[in-house]
Amino acid sequence: MEFSELIRRRYSVRAYKPDPVEDEKLQQVLEAARLAPTAANRQPFQLVVIHTAGREDELKRIYGRDWFAQAPIVIAACGVPDRGWVRGDGKNYTDVDVAIVMDHLILA
Repeated sequence: MEFSELIRRRYSVRAYKPDPVEDEKLQQVLEAARLAPTAANRQPFQLVVIHTAGREDELKRIYGRDWFAQAPIVIAACGVPDRGWVRGDGKNYTDVDVAIVMDHLILA
């Protein structure tokens, strides 16, 4: 599929099957995130993979939407500003880099 077609067909999912995510698919998604370009290749992020089974109440407390806790896996992207590239005027690019990483993860 062409990239332009991929971004045209992208959509948000709010209903999930209870089936576990295959390790191979999870690794493909994580690899897509790892390969995302970051400023000066600093990779100022940490991805946290959360298996939701048994953690539904905690996840609903963190993000108050039922659909959020229904997915079998949640991947949290945490920026690490100390590892981010800083522009000459002091702008730290961690937030931009995390957004790019998540875009790659979503499109994978």
